[in-house]
Amino acid sequence: MVGKDQIFSFVKTPSLVIFGLCLATVTLLGGFRLRWPPNLVNFTIGRLGYYSTGGETCELFKGKWIWDEKRPPLYTNLTCKTLPDKKNCLLHGRTDSDYIRWRWKPAGCELPRFNPSKFLSIVRGKTLAFIGDSVGRNQMESLLCQLSTEESPNEVYKDAKDRFTTWQFPKHNFTLMVLWTRFLVNSSQTVVNSSVTGAFDLHLDKIDLNWAQNLPAVDIAIISDAQWFLRENYLYEGGELIGCIYCQDPKVTNLGPGFAIQRAFRAALNYINDCKDCSGILTLLRTYSPSHFENGTWKTGGSCLRTHPFGTEEIKDHVEDLDYRNIQVTEVETARKSGQKNGNAYGLLDVTEAMLMRPDGHPGLHWRRKKKGYSDCVHWCLPGPIDAWNELLLEVLRQHSPLPLRSKQHALRFN
Repeated sequence: MVGKDQIFSFVKTPSLVIFGLCLATVTLLGGFRLRWPPNLVNFTIGRLGYYSTGGETCELFKGKWIWDEKRPPLYTNLTCKTLPDKKNCLLHGRTDSDYIRWRWKPAGCELPRFNPSKFLSIVRGKTLAFIGDSVGRNQMESLLCQLSTEESPNEVYKDAKDRFTTWQFPKHNFTLMVLWTRFLVNSSQTVVNSSVTGAFDLHLDKIDLNWAQNLPAVDIAIISDAQWFLRENYLYEGGELIGCIYCQDPKVTNLGPGFAIQRAFRAALNYINDCKDCSGILTLLRTYSPSHFENGTWKTGGSCLRTHPFGTEEIKDHVEDLDYRNIQVTEVETARKSGQKNGNAYGLLDVTEAMLMRPDGHPGLHWRRKKKGYSDCVHWCLPGPIDAWNELLLEVLRQHSPLPLRSKQHALRFN
């Protein structure tokens, strides 16, 4: 807990977070049966995000943001030694800080404040991996700051590009890592006349082994991705070009981001279920985290200058964002049904609707000097609204605990 004098200043914000759980009775390879909490069995897609406590039904991911100036964040940009420079908005000149003073209030219940001791107790002896792009890494960075208030972690691996990183909490034998991937599936830069174009060739039926080869060493996988799909890309299946996203070639069918997101997540979730050495893994799909560019995009002068949250009426026009979320929810529900026979469990961190209401939480221009003039309206300030994701994550893990014991004999591999 930190005092007010450590926080520079703070903004008001209502918003919604949707989040879901899917649990079932599973048979593990070891021959014993693990029964997930009975009130969480037999979820349907329409009930994802509901759970019962003391006879009450709580919808975790529907609710609102509550202004709470009496509850300072667990950490600040001064107290978290691992907070990355690019997410340190206050360091880079952001003067308002009310965006830190909002907490998530689910419909029908209170969401407990993040408890690092409880989190580390649940994941003792486990490995948790964030699989996805830099927004997934953003959540890991938030979690790292939160957990550091209980135990100081050791960084044990970081690649040259600072994409793959691994931290250990030795007192709890807990490993936290990022397995970075643009698209979940295999990709390469599109080359025309021996020059890269900025687009990518996506092979929707070939998994990205940079994350997949390490899956057997993981107990809890938080899988996400979307932002890299929202640009010009070319789509392949069976080695053949089947379409594109936002291309200008009249000979190629523009299939749109939703098609590619669906196929990529389907391939990734099928891989998890087909992985012979991954039985008993808990996979949580973190839904699409929206950006808030106005008057342009990242490369065309777009900005995010708001200091207050949107209300529910202001997000109704974000149809595409919610469509991407719905595609992901459908795919994880399908994977849950087929994965039960392998002892795999699935759930959701359904943050889309909530974060649509938080245009005030991005770094904007306050992220790093060498990119002066570019606004980051994709990632989230630390501390900031993304910290609520881990409050939800803790509740999901609590509902899933005790986590099954898995036999892991696979060392991590990085290309």
